[in-house]
Amino acid sequence: MSDYRRYFVKGGTYFFTLVTYGRRPILTTGEGRRFLRESILAVHKEQPLQLIATVLLPDHWHCVISLPPADSDYSTRLKKIKRKFTDRWLLTGLPEATVTKAQARRGERGIWQPRFWEHTVRDTKDLERCVDYVHWNPRKHHLVPRIRDWPWSSFHRFAEKGHYDLDWGGTEPAALVNQNDFGE
Repeated sequence: MSDYRRYFVKGGTYFFTLVTYGRRPILTTGEGRRFLRESILAVHKEQPLQLIATVLLPDHWHCVISLPPADSDYSTRLKKIKRKFTDRWLLTGLPEATVTKAQARRGERGIWQPRFWEHTVRDTKDLERCVDYVHWNPRKHHLVPRIRDWPWSSFHRFAEKGHYDLDWGGTEPAALVNQNDFGE
């Protein structure tokens, strides 16, 4: 059995990767986008979080989230987001992938892969690297020729605020070259 050790920092900022079960391309569908947005908002009302950066790809979601000062419980938030999304997906009658018998016995569904990948952001330079990775991801996966062409990304909000030029990402950002530690 795997020995997962997560790092919890009260009021911390974290980078996450959540992947669909079997890498099914369901997240950028109209329903997938709507259900994820609704799930995030519902969880935010129960347990506040600040969604700093996000990108939604067909089969995975990257985000950078900050928690309130006395709180480090990101696991519950992500579990609730995935559960609410799954419940909504299934309630609508949309299909799920077939899971193994063992997964079915544990109550797992064929919507999300179990668990998620997490990285605790260490400082402002690390935060910048994580945010750049989030925004670079559609180019990394050859989904668009220009970052600005990917509609499901916080890149547009960052560009409006002057953090990025609209043509940013024409080449891989230097801070990301040879980096493969983002849970893909």
